Amino acid sequence: MLHKTAMKLETLAVHAGDRKQADSFVPVTTPIHSAVSYFYKETETLDRVFANEIPGQNYSRYGNPTVNALEQQIAALEGGQWALACASGMAAMHLALLGALTDRRKSVVAGSVLYGATIRQLMDILGPAGIETRFADPNDPAAWEAAVAEQRPGCVLVETIANPMLRVAPIDRVVEIAHRHQALVVVDSTFATPLLLRPLELGADLVVHSLSKYLAGHGDVLGGVVVTGEEFRPALQAISRTVGSVLGPFEAYLAMRGVKTLPLRMARQCSNACRVASWLATHPRIERVNFPGDPQHPDVAIVRRLFPPGLYGGMISFEVREAGRQEIFHFMDALKMIVPATSLGDVHTMVLYPPMSSHRELSAKHRQRLGIGDNFLRLSAGIEAPEDIIEDLEQALNKTSLLGD
Repeated sequence: MLHKTAMKLETLAVHAGDRKQADSFVPVTTPIHSAVSYFYKETETLDRVFANEIPGQNYSRYGNPTVNALEQQIAALEGGQWALACASGMAAMHLALLGALTDRRKSVVAGSVLYGATIRQLMDILGPAGIETRFADPNDPAAWEAAVAEQRPGCVLVETIANPMLRVAPIDRVVEIAHRHQALVVVDSTFATPLLLRPLELGADLVVHSLSKYLAGHGDVLGGVVVTGEEFRPALQAISRTVGSVLGPFEAYLAMRGVKTLPLRMARQCSNACRVASWLATHPRIERVNFPGDPQHPDVAIVRRLFPPGLYGGMISFEVREAGRQEIFHFMDALKMIVPATSLGDVHTMVLYPPMSSHRELSAKHRQRLGIGDNFLRLSAGIEAPEDIIEDLEQALNKTSLLGD
Protein backbone atom coordinates (compact mmCIF):
# COMPACT_ATOMS: atom_id res chain seq x y z
CA MET A 1 0.00 0.00 0.00
CA LEU A 2 1.23 3.46 -0.90
CA HIS A 3 0.82 5.76 2.10
CA LYS A 4 2.99 8.80 2.71
CA THR A 5 1.58 11.52 4.90
CA ALA A 6 3.88 14.04 3.15
CA MET A 7 1.87 13.60 -0.03
CA LYS A 8 -0.72 16.17 -1.04
CA LEU A 9 -4.40 15.39 -0.48
CA GLU A 10 -5.01 15.09 -4.23
CA THR A 11 -2.40 12.30 -4.44
CA LEU A 12 -3.59 10.52 -1.30
CA ALA A 13 -7.16 10.44 -2.65
CA VAL A 14 -5.95 8.44 -5.67
CA HIS A 15 -3.42 6.11 -4.04
CA ALA A 16 -4.06 5.65 -0.30
CA GLY A 17 -5.39 2.23 0.68
CA ASP A 18 -4.70 0.61 -2.70
CA ARG A 19 -2.16 -1.92 -3.97
CA LYS A 20 -1.84 -4.42 -1.17
CA GLN A 21 0.30 -7.32 -2.30
CA ALA A 22 -1.43 -10.70 -2.66
CA ASP A 23 0.97 -13.61 -3.22
CA SER A 24 3.12 -12.80 -6.27
CA PHE A 25 0.92 -10.06 -7.80
CA VAL A 26 -0.43 -6.66 -6.80
CA PRO A 27 -3.91 -5.58 -7.96
CA VAL A 28 -4.01 -2.06 -9.38
CA THR A 29 -7.27 -1.33 -7.52
CA THR A 30 -8.58 -2.90 -4.34
CA PRO A 31 -10.72 -5.98 -5.14
CA ILE A 32 -14.16 -6.62 -3.66
CA HIS A 33 -13.79 -9.25 -0.95
CA SER A 34 -17.30 -10.59 -0.44
CA ALA A 35 -16.43 -13.47 1.93
CA VAL A 36 -18.11 -13.40 5.32
CA SER A 37 -15.51 -15.53 7.07
CA TYR A 38 -11.86 -16.56 6.60
CA PHE A 39 -9.68 -19.52 7.57
CA TYR A 40 -6.00 -20.38 7.52
CA LYS A 41 -3.96 -23.49 6.85
CA GLU A 42 -3.37 -23.81 10.57
CA THR A 43 -6.13 -23.12 13.10
CA GLU A 44 -3.57 -21.69 15.48
CA THR A 45 -3.07 -18.81 13.03
CA LEU A 46 -6.81 -18.03 13.11
CA ASP A 47 -6.67 -18.10 16.90
CA ARG A 48 -3.84 -15.56 16.89
CA VAL A 49 -5.77 -13.33 14.49
CA PHE A 50 -8.81 -13.41 16.80
CA ALA A 51 -6.50 -12.49 19.68
CA ASN A 52 -5.09 -9.52 17.68
CA GLU A 53 -1.61 -10.98 18.06
CA ILE A 54 -1.06 -10.87 14.28
CA PRO A 55 -2.86 -8.98 11.51
CA GLY A 56 -5.43 -10.86 9.46
CA GLN A 57 -9.09 -11.41 8.68
CA ASN A 58 -11.48 -13.70 10.55
CA TYR A 59 -15.11 -12.51 10.22
CA SER A 60 -16.51 -9.59 8.23
CA ARG A 61 -18.32 -8.07 11.20
CA TYR A 62 -14.82 -7.67 12.65
CA GLY A 63 -13.17 -6.48 9.45
CA ASN A 64 -13.06 -6.87 5.68
CA PRO A 65 -10.10 -6.26 3.34
CA THR A 66 -12.05 -3.97 1.01
CA VAL A 67 -13.55 -2.01 3.89
CA ASN A 68 -10.16 -1.79 5.58
CA ALA A 69 -8.65 -0.30 2.41
CA LEU A 70 -11.36 2.39 2.37
CA GLU A 71 -10.73 3.13 6.04
CA GLN A 72 -7.03 3.62 5.37
CA GLN A 73 -7.86 5.91 2.45
CA ILE A 74 -10.17 8.16 4.49
CA ALA A 75 -7.82 8.21 7.48
CA ALA A 76 -5.02 9.40 5.19
CA LEU A 77 -7.17 12.20 3.77
CA GLU A 78 -8.24 13.41 7.22
CA GLY A 79 -4.77 13.10 8.72
CA GLY A 80 -6.05 10.55 11.26
CA GLN A 81 -4.36 7.47 12.61
CA TRP A 82 -7.33 5.17 12.15
CA ALA A 83 -10.85 5.05 10.69
CA LEU A 84 -13.93 2.89 11.07
CA ALA A 85 -16.44 2.58 8.23
CA CYS A 86 -20.12 2.10 9.08
CA ALA A 87 -23.37 1.24 7.33
CA SER A 88 -24.58 4.87 7.33
CA GLY A 89 -23.58 8.35 8.40
CA MET A 90 -25.96 8.14 11.34
CA ALA A 91 -24.40 4.85 12.43
CA ALA A 92 -21.01 6.57 12.33
CA MET A 93 -22.35 9.44 14.42
CA HIS A 94 -23.82 7.02 16.95
CA LEU A 95 -20.54 5.13 17.27
CA ALA A 96 -18.51 8.33 17.57
CA LEU A 97 -20.67 9.67 20.40
CA LEU A 98 -20.76 6.36 22.27
CA GLY A 99 -17.00 5.97 21.82
CA ALA A 100 -16.34 9.47 23.08
CA LEU A 101 -18.52 8.92 26.15
CA THR A 102 -17.33 5.41 27.02
CA ASP A 103 -15.39 6.41 30.14
CA ARG A 104 -16.72 9.93 30.56
CA ARG A 105 -19.66 11.85 31.96
CA LYS A 106 -22.75 10.92 29.91
CA SER A 107 -23.49 14.43 28.75
CA VAL A 108 -23.16 16.32 25.46
CA VAL A 109 -23.09 19.98 24.50
CA ALA A 110 -24.11 20.21 20.84
CA GLY A 111 -24.35 22.97 18.28
CA SER A 112 -27.78 24.58 18.18
CA VAL A 113 -28.13 23.99 14.42
CA LEU A 114 -27.54 20.40 13.28
CA TYR A 115 -28.82 17.84 10.81
CA GLY A 116 -32.34 16.86 11.87
CA ALA A 117 -31.53 13.16 12.31
CA THR A 118 -28.59 14.06 14.56
CA ILE A 119 -30.89 16.12 16.77
CA ARG A 120 -33.31 13.17 16.95
CA GLN A 121 -30.49 10.78 17.80
CA LEU A 122 -29.40 13.02 20.65
CA MET A 123 -32.91 13.59 22.00
CA ASP A 124 -34.85 10.40 21.20
CA ILE A 125 -32.16 7.70 21.30
CA LEU A 126 -29.36 8.87 23.57
CA GLY A 127 -31.64 10.89 25.86
CA PRO A 128 -33.73 7.94 27.08
CA ALA A 129 -30.47 6.00 27.52
CA GLY A 130 -29.35 8.54 30.11
CA ILE A 131 -27.17 10.77 27.92
CA GLU A 132 -28.20 14.38 28.42
CA THR A 133 -27.76 16.98 25.67
CA ARG A 134 -27.65 20.75 25.93
CA PHE A 135 -27.70 22.86 22.79
CA ALA A 136 -25.69 26.06 22.41
CA ASP A 137 -24.36 28.29 19.64
CA PRO A 138 -20.67 27.58 18.90
CA ASN A 139 -20.52 30.90 17.03
CA ASP A 140 -21.28 32.75 20.28
CA PRO A 141 -18.06 32.14 22.27
CA ALA A 142 -19.44 33.39 25.58
CA ALA A 143 -22.65 31.35 25.37
CA TRP A 144 -20.76 28.28 24.19
CA GLU A 145 -18.19 28.42 26.98
CA ALA A 146 -20.92 29.02 29.56
CA ALA A 147 -22.81 25.95 28.36
CA VAL A 148 -19.68 23.78 28.45
CA ALA A 149 -18.64 25.08 31.87
CA GLU A 150 -22.11 24.53 33.37
CA GLN A 151 -22.89 21.18 31.69
CA ARG A 152 -19.42 19.64 32.16
CA PRO A 153 -20.02 17.33 29.18
CA GLY A 154 -18.08 14.24 28.27
CA CYS A 155 -17.96 15.56 24.72
CA VAL A 156 -19.11 18.40 22.51
CA LEU A 157 -20.56 18.00 19.02
CA VAL A 158 -20.52 20.51 16.18
CA GLU A 159 -20.80 20.48 12.40
CA THR A 160 -18.02 22.17 10.46
CA ILE A 161 -20.65 23.77 8.21
CA ALA A 162 -24.05 23.57 9.92
CA ASN A 163 -26.89 21.85 8.09
CA PRO A 164 -28.85 23.66 6.65
CA MET A 165 -28.09 27.23 7.83
CA LEU A 166 -24.45 26.97 6.67
CA ARG A 167 -22.93 28.68 9.69
CA VAL A 168 -19.21 27.85 9.94
CA ALA A 169 -18.09 26.70 13.37
CA PRO A 170 -14.80 28.07 14.79
CA ILE A 171 -13.43 24.55 15.26
CA ASP A 172 -10.16 25.77 16.73
CA ARG A 173 -11.99 27.80 19.39
CA VAL A 174 -14.46 24.97 20.05
CA VAL A 175 -11.54 22.61 20.65
CA GLU A 176 -9.76 25.04 22.97
CA ILE A 177 -12.84 25.58 25.13
CA ALA A 178 -13.79 21.89 25.22
CA HIS A 179 -10.34 20.64 26.14
CA ARG A 180 -9.97 23.29 28.80
CA HIS A 181 -13.06 21.78 30.42
CA GLN A 182 -11.87 18.17 29.89
CA ALA A 183 -14.41 17.42 27.13
CA LEU A 184 -13.69 15.57 23.90
CA VAL A 185 -14.63 17.09 20.53
CA VAL A 186 -16.71 15.28 17.90
CA VAL A 187 -17.03 17.05 14.53
CA ASP A 188 -19.37 16.19 11.67
CA SER A 189 -17.37 17.45 8.70
CA THR A 190 -19.54 16.04 5.91
CA PHE A 191 -20.22 19.43 4.29
CA ALA A 192 -16.58 20.53 4.41
CA THR A 193 -14.71 17.36 3.39
CA PRO A 194 -10.95 17.12 4.01
CA LEU A 195 -10.41 19.48 1.07
CA LEU A 196 -11.73 22.45 3.06
CA LEU A 197 -10.80 21.52 6.61
CA ARG A 198 -9.21 18.68 8.60
CA PRO A 199 -10.58 19.07 12.14
CA LEU A 200 -8.12 16.59 13.65
CA GLU A 201 -5.30 18.98 12.75
CA LEU A 202 -7.08 21.63 14.84
CA GLY A 203 -7.25 19.29 17.83
CA ALA A 204 -10.64 17.60 17.36
CA ASP A 205 -10.80 14.05 18.73
CA LEU A 206 -13.23 12.30 16.39
CA VAL A 207 -14.40 13.32 12.90
CA VAL A 208 -17.54 11.91 11.28
CA HIS A 209 -18.47 11.84 7.59
CA SER A 210 -21.45 10.55 5.68
CA LEU A 211 -19.77 8.54 2.92
CA SER A 212 -23.01 8.86 0.96
CA LYS A 213 -22.32 12.52 0.28
CA TYR A 214 -19.17 14.18 -1.07
CA LEU A 215 -16.73 11.37 -0.35
CA ALA A 216 -18.41 8.74 -2.54
CA GLY A 217 -20.04 11.48 -4.58
CA HIS A 218 -22.21 9.58 -7.07
CA GLY A 219 -25.44 8.85 -5.21
CA ASP A 220 -24.89 5.08 -5.14
CA VAL A 221 -23.42 4.45 -1.66
CA LEU A 222 -24.99 4.50 1.79
CA GLY A 223 -22.30 4.63 4.43
CA GLY A 224 -20.45 6.59 7.09
CA VAL A 225 -17.02 6.76 8.64
CA VAL A 226 -15.38 7.85 11.90
CA VAL A 227 -11.77 9.06 11.79
CA THR A 228 -9.76 9.37 14.98
CA GLY A 229 -6.62 8.39 16.85
CA GLU A 230 -5.47 4.95 17.93
CA GLU A 231 -6.58 5.57 21.51
CA PHE A 232 -10.22 5.30 20.46
CA ARG A 233 -9.79 2.10 18.42
CA PRO A 234 -10.59 -0.41 21.24
CA ALA A 235 -13.86 1.28 22.27
CA LEU A 236 -15.10 1.91 18.74
CA GLN A 237 -14.21 -1.58 17.54
CA ALA A 238 -15.93 -3.16 20.53
CA ILE A 239 -19.13 -1.17 19.88
CA SER A 240 -19.07 -1.80 16.13
CA ARG A 241 -18.40 -5.52 16.44
CA THR A 242 -21.22 -5.93 18.94
CA VAL A 243 -23.81 -3.68 17.32
CA GLY A 244 -22.85 -4.84 13.83
CA SER A 245 -23.32 -1.55 11.97
CA VAL A 246 -20.63 -2.46 9.45
CA LEU A 247 -20.20 -1.33 5.86
CA GLY A 248 -20.45 -3.95 3.11
CA PRO A 249 -17.55 -4.62 0.70
CA PHE A 250 -19.46 -3.53 -2.42
CA GLU A 251 -20.31 -0.18 -0.83
CA ALA A 252 -16.71 0.18 0.31
CA TYR A 253 -15.46 -0.46 -3.22
CA LEU A 254 -17.79 2.15 -4.71
CA ALA A 255 -16.93 4.68 -2.01
CA MET A 256 -13.22 4.14 -2.48
CA ARG A 257 -13.54 4.63 -6.22
CA GLY A 258 -15.54 7.82 -5.65
CA VAL A 259 -13.02 9.28 -3.21
CA LYS A 260 -10.30 9.14 -5.86
CA THR A 261 -11.94 12.05 -7.70
CA LEU A 262 -13.03 13.98 -4.59
CA PRO A 263 -10.52 16.85 -4.99
CA LEU A 264 -11.53 17.38 -8.61
CA ARG A 265 -15.26 17.15 -7.94
CA MET A 266 -15.21 19.28 -4.80
CA ALA A 267 -13.19 22.07 -6.42
CA ARG A 268 -15.74 22.23 -9.24
CA GLN A 269 -18.67 22.11 -6.83
CA CYS A 270 -17.18 24.95 -4.77
CA SER A 271 -16.72 27.02 -7.92
CA ASN A 272 -20.26 26.31 -9.12
CA ALA A 273 -21.71 27.14 -5.71
CA CYS A 274 -20.01 30.55 -5.82
CA ARG A 275 -21.55 31.29 -9.22
CA VAL A 276 -25.02 30.07 -8.24
CA ALA A 277 -25.06 31.82 -4.86
CA SER A 278 -24.05 35.12 -6.45
CA TRP A 279 -26.82 34.78 -9.04
CA LEU A 280 -29.46 33.83 -6.46
CA ALA A 281 -28.57 36.87 -4.38
CA THR A 282 -29.62 39.14 -7.28
CA HIS A 283 -32.88 37.38 -8.16
CA PRO A 284 -36.04 39.30 -7.19
CA ARG A 285 -37.81 36.11 -6.10
CA ILE A 286 -35.08 35.23 -3.58
CA GLU A 287 -35.40 36.76 -0.12
CA ARG A 288 -32.22 35.45 1.51
CA VAL A 289 -29.15 33.40 0.55
CA ASN A 290 -26.88 31.54 2.98
CA PHE A 291 -23.44 30.72 1.59
CA PRO A 292 -20.05 30.67 3.38
CA GLY A 293 -18.40 32.45 0.45
CA ASP A 294 -20.64 35.50 0.79
CA PRO A 295 -18.54 38.51 1.94
CA GLN A 296 -21.49 39.40 4.20
CA HIS A 297 -21.69 35.94 5.77
CA PRO A 298 -21.75 36.25 9.60
CA ASP A 299 -18.78 33.90 9.91
CA VAL A 300 -16.62 35.43 7.19
CA ALA A 301 -13.65 35.87 9.57
CA ILE A 302 -13.79 32.17 10.51
CA VAL A 303 -14.05 31.15 6.86
CA ARG A 304 -10.99 33.20 5.97
CA ARG A 305 -9.05 31.79 8.92
CA LEU A 306 -9.89 28.11 8.44
CA PHE A 307 -10.76 27.45 4.77
CA PRO A 308 -8.39 27.56 1.77
CA PRO A 309 -8.82 30.65 -0.43
CA GLY A 310 -11.69 30.29 -2.88
CA LEU A 311 -13.07 27.07 -1.37
CA TYR A 312 -16.29 27.62 0.55
CA GLY A 313 -18.13 24.32 0.04
CA GLY A 314 -20.76 23.28 -2.46
CA MET A 315 -23.84 23.98 -0.32
CA ILE A 316 -26.26 26.90 -0.55
CA SER A 317 -29.52 27.51 1.26
CA PHE A 318 -32.03 30.16 0.33
CA GLU A 319 -35.53 31.45 0.94
CA VAL A 320 -38.06 32.08 -1.84
CA ARG A 321 -39.87 35.37 -1.32
CA GLU A 322 -43.53 35.12 -0.31
CA ALA A 323 -43.57 31.35 -0.93
CA GLY A 324 -45.23 28.67 1.13
CA ARG A 325 -45.23 24.90 0.95
CA GLN A 326 -47.39 24.84 -2.19
CA GLU A 327 -45.14 27.28 -4.07
CA ILE A 328 -42.00 25.39 -3.02
CA PHE A 329 -43.45 22.10 -4.27
CA HIS A 330 -44.38 23.81 -7.55
CA PHE A 331 -40.81 25.14 -7.88
CA MET A 332 -39.29 21.70 -7.27
CA ASP A 333 -41.68 20.06 -9.75
CA ALA A 334 -40.72 22.66 -12.37
CA LEU A 335 -37.02 21.79 -12.27
CA LYS A 336 -35.87 20.03 -15.45
CA MET A 337 -32.21 19.16 -14.75
CA ILE A 338 -31.66 19.75 -11.05
CA VAL A 339 -32.64 16.71 -8.99
CA PRO A 340 -35.24 17.38 -6.24
CA ALA A 341 -34.14 14.52 -3.99
CA THR A 342 -32.91 13.80 -0.47
CA SER A 343 -29.13 13.94 -0.39
CA LEU A 344 -26.19 16.15 -1.30
CA GLY A 345 -22.66 16.05 -2.61
CA ASP A 346 -23.50 14.17 -5.81
CA VAL A 347 -22.08 15.03 -9.22
CA HIS A 348 -25.54 16.32 -10.16
CA THR A 349 -27.05 19.42 -8.58
CA MET A 350 -29.73 18.65 -6.01
CA VAL A 351 -32.41 20.66 -4.23
CA LEU A 352 -33.91 19.55 -0.92
CA TYR A 353 -36.82 20.94 1.10
CA PRO A 354 -35.75 20.57 4.77
CA PRO A 355 -39.29 20.80 6.27
CA MET A 356 -40.20 17.74 4.18
CA SER A 357 -37.03 15.69 4.57
CA SER A 358 -33.84 16.44 6.54
CA HIS A 359 -35.66 18.29 9.36
CA ARG A 360 -39.13 16.78 8.93
CA GLU A 361 -39.21 15.13 12.35
CA LEU A 362 -38.67 18.41 14.15
CA SER A 363 -41.71 20.42 15.19
CA ALA A 364 -42.64 23.47 13.13
CA LYS A 365 -41.73 25.68 16.11
CA HIS A 366 -38.32 24.00 16.43
CA ARG A 367 -37.68 24.52 12.72
CA GLN A 368 -38.66 28.17 13.00
CA ARG A 369 -36.23 28.63 15.90
CA LEU A 370 -33.48 27.19 13.70
CA GLY A 371 -34.45 29.57 10.87
CA ILE A 372 -36.04 26.93 8.64
CA GLY A 373 -39.30 28.38 7.34
CA ASP A 374 -41.78 26.98 4.84
CA ASN A 375 -40.00 28.92 2.06
CA PHE A 376 -36.55 27.46 2.83
CA LEU A 377 -34.57 25.33 0.34
CA ARG A 378 -31.11 23.74 0.37
CA LEU A 379 -29.10 23.34 -2.82
CA SER A 380 -26.08 21.10 -3.39
CA ALA A 381 -24.11 22.29 -6.41
CA GLY A 382 -23.04 19.57 -8.82
CA ILE A 383 -20.32 19.54 -11.46
CA GLU A 384 -22.48 20.58 -14.42
CA ALA A 385 -21.88 23.80 -16.35
CA PRO A 386 -22.90 26.58 -13.94
CA GLU A 387 -24.86 28.29 -16.72
CA ASP A 388 -27.12 25.25 -16.99
CA ILE A 389 -27.72 25.14 -13.23
CA ILE A 390 -28.67 28.82 -13.24
CA GLU A 391 -30.91 28.47 -16.28
CA ASP A 392 -32.86 25.65 -14.64
CA LEU A 393 -33.28 27.61 -11.42
CA GLU A 394 -34.42 30.67 -13.32
CA GLN A 395 -37.09 28.91 -15.36
CA ALA A 396 -38.43 27.14 -12.25
CA LEU A 397 -38.50 30.38 -10.25
CA ASN A 398 -40.31 32.14 -13.10
CA LYS A 399 -43.01 29.48 -13.07
CA THR A 400 -43.25 29.76 -9.31
CA SER A 401 -43.57 33.52 -9.65
CA LEU A 402 -46.58 33.11 -11.92
CA LEU A 403 -48.22 30.83 -9.32
CA GLY A 404 -47.46 33.22 -6.46
CA ASP A 405 -48.78 36.24 -8.34
